[in-house]
Amino acid sequence: MSGQRIVLAGGLVLDRQGERSADVVIDPGTGLVEAIGPGVGADLVDATILDVTGCVVTPGFVDLATHLREPGDEAAETVRSGSRSAALGGYTGVVATADTDPCLDSASTLQRVQAAATHALCDVRAAGALSVGRNGHELAPLGELFDLGVRVFGDAGRPVGDAGFLRRALEYVGGLAADGVRPVVMLRCEDTELAAAGHMHEGEWSVRLGLAGRPAEAEVVAVARDLVLARLTGASIHLQQVSTAGAVDLIRAAKAEGIAVTADVSPHHLSLTDAACAGYDPVFKVSPPLRTAADVDALRAALADGTIDAIATDHSPHSADAKERPFDQAPAGVVGLETALAVALADSGLDLARIVALLSWQPAAIAGMGDRHGCPIEPGSPANLTVIDPDLVWTVRGAEMASHSTNTPFEGRELRGKVRHTVYDGEFVVMNGRVVR
Repeated sequence: MSGQRIVLAGGLVLDRQGERSADVVIDPGTGLVEAIGPGVGADLVDATILDVTGCVVTPGFVDLATHLREPGDEAAETVRSGSRSAALGGYTGVVATADTDPCLDSASTLQRVQAAATHALCDVRAAGALSVGRNGHELAPLGELFDLGVRVFGDAGRPVGDAGFLRRALEYVGGLAADGVRPVVMLRCEDTELAAAGHMHEGEWSVRLGLAGRPAEAEVVAVARDLVLARLTGASIHLQQVSTAGAVDLIRAAKAEGIAVTADVSPHHLSLTDAACAGYDPVFKVSPPLRTAADVDALRAALADGTIDAIATDHSPHSADAKERPFDQAPAGVVGLETALAVALADSGLDLARIVALLSWQPAAIAGMGDRHGCPIEPGSPANLTVIDPDLVWTVRGAEMASHSTNTPFEGRELRGKVRHTVYDGEFVVMNGRVVR
């Protein structure tokens, strides 16, 4: 297949320009789309022609929060295994979070991840830590990391508690630019004093279960502070894993005011509530915690009206031993790259076109990856593509996923919609639901 042109024949092409029935011809030599149109691939010789009738061809997905665990916890995940999972989920690009061990606060660690990424099945862009050791007090060498290609900074799930430090960080990052591209600061918003040692959402279910809770107000207070600081500094911020109705209201108002803020939500927060914790199963322990049905409704509405800009998996693999500890001792997080599309189709209340925007070109733009991913499918554009079968019914099995870890909260659930093929840099990495590279 190497060197032969690839034809995706008979599908429905869906990108930011709309929908149309067309063949897509790909040149693996250049990694670009060569031609697009009805029947343009029919008469080609020396080409690999794949019938995708009934499928939808879209720009590849981009994930804003993928915990790849390398270096430091390769038993849970590696850059290679995580990228396999990403490719199977339709992702052609991911942002690798900075919470490695050692964390991504130095050129040496960044270069280790970048070296591992050369063997990945998708475009892995490492985020840089905002602070040394993710301690929230001392600036990481942001300029040096930026010069090495970092366009996203954040302390990877660890809220910044010191408002003075965050102001300095926003001012510093706001002064960085290259070729007109400015980095973004990604923030996990939670007041750690209010959240204290909570293990799930504070409410009816935490009381019933006798578990310490984390109130919604811990997120709301932190979001309010961070929006004020974004206004003060003029920096661009991105709020990660928004989970509460109160935060949604603040973000909506901030956007109306013109504050440079974007936000994402994770698929499991669109699908599950804190009632899922009723059996004390640690697979449902996530951060931020699963919230109430009213919060879920607010998140869905925020996706529909544009208040929230992206769906990000927060793919957080953990070893079986770690996740099998008692609920109050187990680490938070779930794997999500291979289920994100189908869960969004099932539970977001949105149509496929809107979901693809939230998974593809909108997160690509936030991450500074819009020149390679999420591009309109047209001649000369990068051939980073996903082919979706919207009608394929399948059952989630953690043991069958490519990730080293199996901690999915959707185990055994029947879902509709799956990625059939993924094309990265003009070549198949997934064909017929199987990794081929």
